[in-house]
Amino acid sequence: MRYRSLGRTGIKVSPYALGAMMFGALGNPDHDDCVRIIHRALDAGVNLVDTADRYAHGESEEIVGRALKGRRADVVLATKARSPMSDEPNHKGASRRWLVRALEDSLRRLGTDYVDVYQIHRPDPDTDIEETLAALTDLQRAGKIRTFGTSALPASDIVRAHWVAERRGLARPRTEQPVYSILNRGIECEVLPVAQEFGMGTLVWSPLGGGLLTGRYRKGREAATHRSRYGFRHLADDRRLDVVEQLIPLAEEAGLPLTHLAMGFVLAHPGVTSALLGPRTMEHLEDLLAGVDVTLTDDVLDRIDAIVPPGTDTGTLDMAYQPPALQRPELRRRPSGERAAA
Repeated sequence: MRYRSLGRTGIKVSPYALGAMMFGALGNPDHDDCVRIIHRALDAGVNLVDTADRYAHGESEEIVGRALKGRRADVVLATKARSPMSDEPNHKGASRRWLVRALEDSLRRLGTDYVDVYQIHRPDPDTDIEETLAALTDLQRAGKIRTFGTSALPASDIVRAHWVAERRGLARPRTEQPVYSILNRGIECEVLPVAQEFGMGTLVWSPLGGGLLTGRYRKGREAATHRSRYGFRHLADDRRLDVVEQLIPLAEEAGLPLTHLAMGFVLAHPGVTSALLGPRTMEHLEDLLAGVDVTLTDDVLDRIDAIVPPGTDTGTLDMAYQPPALQRPELRRRPSGERAAA
């Protein structure tokens, strides 16, 4: 495994990172099996493990903590906070009040006294960015986190966070975790260039397009998979399936499984530090590890560009962040009596 710099933090991480979302009730409830999967990834040279308090309501963190006993010092451990952890209105968000509590809870579940990368799981429009940065700066100075970052933050908000940090003498976000795959290339327009400009490491999630780039979902065919039970709309999106049907013969011509084509694509971008694998089973992990040596040629990348133009998204991934103005019509529509020009 070749290691890459996590932005300008000085931390070295593997291009393949292990995402732990599928460990626990959401995916694989067998803790012993999940521990074996984590150990296999570490033995293969993966040194970045990413989880979140929200994953299986803390169960994922507990599994990761158990797996890292005796190996913690060699692992770059990342977790996230922001999502609701109960019905109590203050048990969520990016306020100082919640982040301090959420980190303590995560450290307890992970069985460690520090986290290498602490991430704000999604933007929090209700909290002033200065409040969040000040809390994270204090946690960093206290030694409870080594560095911190964001996830799904729009490029304009990344710039604003760095501006506020510089103006107020606060620590800056050092990582960003956006969605990125052949099917979702929107971050190529601004997010990746901005992250590069500020020296941020980029840990991209869903490089397999929410499961579509495994080749198990085909147009006009019923797929009986673990993901299909949850009714994800992106799995039945004809626009996305049309792209998959074009990518499958391209992968075959290149002599690659579709999964390896997908991983090779995201890791070829100079702004991507690591791509998060989200295996549920050992078989899933072994399939992805078999592609660590894949290098896509310029010809293959050009043909991918012809199928999905750079900087464009094909449909929407169900789990992707949607800004409030896209979710709430009243934020993008004036009252009816004020819409006319005269």
